Amino acid sequence: MRAIPASRAVELQLAVRLMECQQGARLAETAAEGGGEMVSDRSLEVLRVIVQDYVASREPVGSKSIVDRHSFGVSAATIRNDMALLEEEELIVAPHTSSGRVPTDKGYRVFVDQLADLRPLSAGQRQAIEAFLGQSIDLDDVLARTVRLLSQLTHQVALVQYPTLSRSRVRHIEIVPLAPRRLMTVFITDTGRVEQPLVDVPDDVDEEFLSELRSKINADVGGLTLPEAATRLAGIGGLFAAERQGVVSLLAASLVEQSAENRQERLLMAGAANLVRTEEDFNGSIYPVLEAIEEQVTLLKLFGEVEGDRHGVAVTIGRENAEFGLGQTSVLSSGYTSTGGGIARLGVLGPTRMDYSNNMAAVRAVARYLTRLLGTDQH
Repeated sequence: MRAIPASRAVELQLAVRLMECQQGARLAETAAEGGGEMVSDRSLEVLRVIVQDYVASREPVGSKSIVDRHSFGVSAATIRNDMALLEEEELIVAPHTSSGRVPTDKGYRVFVDQLADLRPLSAGQRQAIEAFLGQSIDLDDVLARTVRLLSQLTHQVALVQYPTLSRSRVRHIEIVPLAPRRLMTVFITDTGRVEQPLVDVPDDVDEEFLSELRSKINADVGGLTLPEAATRLAGIGGLFAAERQGVVSLLAASLVEQSAENRQERLLMAGAANLVRTEEDFNGSIYPVLEAIEEQVTLLKLFGEVEGDRHGVAVTIGRENAEFGLGQTSVLSSGYTSTGGGIARLGVLGPTRMDYSNNMAAVRAVARYLTRLLGTDQH
């Protein structure tokens, strides 16, 4: 066999080293993205059962319990090797001196991204959602019912954001006399949002004047967006006689204020007591978490920065929420839309040890039903 020239041998060695480096970089990149090729399929299945068993029991999971409870068809020693690999990849960790392991934030992330199955809600659960939310009388009622329902379905803190209503339009404004000098203004948008504040006026108001008020106000602002309506209402006094200016200005100011309130971003929350029941899942006190969820601006910012996955549900886990003061929690959310084109999010918040599959399915189902409900233009 003819010998390879020395210069050619050096070139081949360099080429082989370059290929090895490129392959190593690709493996490292894949592993960094979420467990990757360096973790076998069986090891990922081991991670799946560790997450599921730990969520169910709150007890660290050992190799013997995995062999006893699950049909892997291998020895406990083999499972221990898989667990050692998972621990090396920082997907599980030993709490204190326990012989069992628990998932890390990274382990939960791999579970959610690669292993979680979104089980569809049962027929009974779907019927319960439709029956409970279908009884709502307006937007405030349907959103209040939504957070209560979502909290009951998931046993977590439930959050729902009011639709962004800057694109909403005025459907109707009603003025109802309660006393000669006390009126209730009813401000209704095309998303079903209803405000009903009381206004005390300096003069008696008769039905003839009220009829004129209703007619001119609705003719002037009906169908306008909320910002347009606020501008128009500010100058509506010019449509009335001078002696009526005092009453009209007070009513107009109330309606402008209602328009501004409709455009403010805000959240409803239910189920905070669920955090207390899961206090053992938090290191130290849960009060920092309770304080964080009281800050609506913080939660709205968090909602604004997330993006949904292939299931339409956004999941942020543990340290991913640290900048919001929620580094020991997971937040699951999904978007919904309303008739006026308003887009908002709803979701749940709880400890990282939670039933991700069930909670993601519940969040998605409620968001979809809420979109259909508000889209029927009945509220």
